Formats: sequence, C-alpha cells, structure tokens
Amino acid sequence: MRFPATTSVLIVGGGPVGLTLSLLLSGYGVDHLLVEAHPDTSRHPKARGVSARSMEVFRRCGLEQDIRRAGLPPSQVYFYRGRTLVDPDFVRTGVAPQDGAERTPSPGLVCSQDALEAVLVRRARELAPEAVRFATRLVAYTEDGDGVHAVLEERAGGERHTVRADRLIGCDGASSTVRAAAGIAMDGPTGLGHFLSVRFEAPLGEVVADRASASYFLTEPGRGGFLAVDNDRRWIYQHPYDPGRESIATLQDDHPRLARLIREAAGLPELPVTVRDTTTWRMDARLAAAYRRSRVLLAGDAAHVTPPTGGHGMNTGIGDADNLAWKLAAVTTGAAGEALLDSYEAERRPVARQVIDLSLANSRARTSYRIDDELLLTAAYTSTAVLPGATVLPTTAAPRPPLDPDREHPDGAPGTRLPHLPLTPGSAGSTLDLVGPGFTLFTADDSWQPHADTATAAGLPVTLRPLPAALMRPLALPPTGAALVRPDGHIAWHAPNPPADHTQLLDVLRQILARP
Repeated sequence: MRFPATTSVLIVGGGPVGLTLSLLLSGYGVDHLLVEAHPDTSRHPKARGVSARSMEVFRRCGLEQDIRRAGLPPSQVYFYRGRTLVDPDFVRTGVAPQDGAERTPSPGLVCSQDALEAVLVRRARELAPEAVRFATRLVAYTEDGDGVHAVLEERAGGERHTVRADRLIGCDGASSTVRAAAGIAMDGPTGLGHFLSVRFEAPLGEVVADRASASYFLTEPGRGGFLAVDNDRRWIYQHPYDPGRESIATLQDDHPRLARLIREAAGLPELPVTVRDTTTWRMDARLAAAYRRSRVLLAGDAAHVTPPTGGHGMNTGIGDADNLAWKLAAVTTGAAGEALLDSYEAERRPVARQVIDLSLANSRARTSYRIDDELLLTAAYTSTAVLPGATVLPTTAAPRPPLDPDREHPDGAPGTRLPHLPLTPGSAGSTLDLVGPGFTLFTADDSWQPHADTATAAGLPVTLRPLPAALMRPLALPPTGAALVRPDGHIAWHAPNPPADHTQLLDVLRQILARP
C-alpha cells in the first residue's frame, strides 16, 4: 500500500490507546493514519484490566461482546495470596464490592493486552483498511504553519516517506519519541520497582482449579507472582529484581534458570515449563508537563506513566482517546475553533494526576489495596468545553475532585458522565447508547426541538433524544429541562426550562466549541 501524502491526523503508536483513537476517528469520519514501529500487535499480555468506562467506550464502538469473549470469565476475576500456588492456607478475594453495578451497562473485565489489541486492530482495519500501518516508525518531524511534516520509515527495506498531517498524536508509550521531539518534560519518580516478565506455558489449569484468579500474589519475599492469561496453559511470571545486583540480560537468556524460578515460585518442582519470551519493565509514576505543543498532542503512556497497582494506566489512556477524538473531529471539520483542543489537557491531566497518586499509594500499601472497576466512571471535567447551567434540583454542593473514589450517586452536573439509566425497566438498553456521534439533547419536553433545529440549521447538529419524565430526575432536572451531552458522553450544559430565544442553545454550542 502506498503512503498518503497528506492526512488530517497522524497517530504514532499502535497499542490500545492508538488503536482506540483510530476506531473513534473512523466513527467520526476523520481521515487519519496510524503507524506502529513493531511488526505486529503485542505478544506479551502486559496490561489486563479493562475498566467499566473503557468497556463503555468499546460498547459504543460495537466491540463489547468481542472483548468479553477474549477475556477471563467473571468467575475468575479474583486475587490470590499465598506462599506458592499450592499453599493450602491461601486467601482469595474479589474486586471492590460492586455496590454501584447498576451504574454501568458494561462492567469491566480482565482481558490481556495481546488479546485486546487483536480485537481492536481487526476492527480498526475493517473501518480504515489503509490507515493502520505496522512495521513503520516515525523518524522525525517538523512543524510549520501548514501542519506537521513527518518522516516515516518502513521496517522492511527501510524506504522512507514524508507525510503532512494537520495534527500529530503521540500514543507511543512511556519512552515517547513524539514527546521527546516536542520538548515536553516528564515529572515524577522512576525506578520504584524493576520486574522481569516471563511469558510461559505450563499445565497449571488443574492445579488452580479450586482457586482460579486473575492475579496470584506470592507472599514469600522476592518471589513475585503469576498473572493468568487463560488460567490453563498460558501464564506470566513476574520476577522482581535489583538492577544493581543482578544482570538481567543474562537471566533473560537463561530459559532453564527461568523455568527453575517458576517451579520454585509455584511450589511444583516437577512442573513442565516452556518459556516463550521475556520483557522487562520498570515501575514509574510520571506525568507530562503539558499534553499539547501546538499541533502535537500526547495520549496514554506518552502523557502519563502509572504504577500498575490498581489497573488504571491503560484505561486512563483509553479515556484520553475518547476525550480527544471528538475534539479532533470538530476542529478538523471546522465545527470548532482551534482553542477547543486546549480543553483536552484541562480535562484529562487532572484525572491522570489523581490516578497516578492513587496507584502510587497502592504500590506502597503493605496489605491488599482496592481495585475499583468504577473509579473512572466518576471523572468530572472542568474546562471551557463545559458550561455551568442553572439547576433547580439539589446537587452536590462541595467542589468535586476529578475522580470520586467514594462513588457518589451521579448528579447530572455539567462535566460529569451522563448517568446510565435503563431505557425501560429491566432492559439492556442504556441512555449511554443514545449518545453521539454529535451532540445529543436529552429531554422529556418536546418544546426543545426548535432549539435543536436552530443549531442544526446553523451547521452544529444536535440530536434530540426524548426521555420519560421520570428519567429526568437523575439528571437533576425537572421534566421541562434538558441536558446537552457531548460525543464522549459527558454533560456539557443543562437548563431547567427551554429558553425563550431559540438561538440560546446555538450560542451555548459556539462557546463549548470555541467557535467564533
């Protein structure tokens, strides 16, 4: 396939964040190109926890059931603690109590990154067959008033291509080439832990049949732990090491020694072990000083590196993609002004800061810590892309943090995610299924229709979604009110009554979109 000379958005990095961004941009009809230096998706499981909020994004992309089939069954989403895998005195605990399970139509799950990426890349290529290019790396880029000029190199043959893009998005991980070239600093501690991750096969399914879990934490000092890929033959062993005392390069290549370490950690001296491959990783807790430098933006690990203790790192990156995609689409089509992109950092960086702090506290905990599937459902944004609205029903008066670990009941305030409300009692349908791809106006009062029509006629399409009057109260609105919801499912503005002037909703949209 030939490389395009120009594209609206160039995505560098084909992990879960870059692939999610590609999927969403395809859904919005935005021309883009994704390049990934590796020849294929990850073979190593790496990140595994897919949160409820990420699953809501994938639900919108039509991928929820495919990802559930690729993940562990809910009956195995537990956490094991014992001296070995055969410790008779083991402890097995579940995730945080799902006392708010009614808050989402798409609970989270455990799906290893290699399996998740396979689902995402397949759909990304279905939607944009020529837009996803693996075995292609970014060599360099320059920026001028015309856009970003990127030099790309194909792995096979080394042929180089120059592509001009309106925007460059760095989704290229913790060692981001894009971030380094943009001169954006990272702040925060590094080297909080060093681990050798060993992918191996062994017949452990029957051994753990009565204690099947997603993660197996070994309480013997220095033993690390096991991560289940399928809780049968495919596994990961996490071996902690001290780089000042141990030559990790030598250990990585010594498969017989690794097999012995695995047998010792498992407590099974005769276990047949086949080591497939290894990778090393370092626990850091870092945040980019900025998410944007002119036409260059960062997402995922390129913007924030999170300790894995809590399982929020990849999911925070997927949230970045969801927030950024609709804004890129609005700016690209001319519906929004350039300043809308400034709201991306204003909304997402505080979330990453809080996720890093929570995960860092978890990493220092001497005992078990909370795994909160629903934490990211509580993200509350404050930016120019959210306007305060008059409210006549009680809401939370105290200032809210970007995330609410106590999971207050959703109050429908601007900046928060639209509450999940079943469309009919007992149905699988959700108010979240009615969002997008443009702005959506939720109301029980059809007199709002002329307001939506005025905005649509002015080139800012708004779809009115009628709700039963009883469903307006969870939005903190009377039946005459309306909530304007962005394409990412967050409430942008609300009002208790239709304005007398049909152009007021249009003025609200212009402010949100930074449109002159």
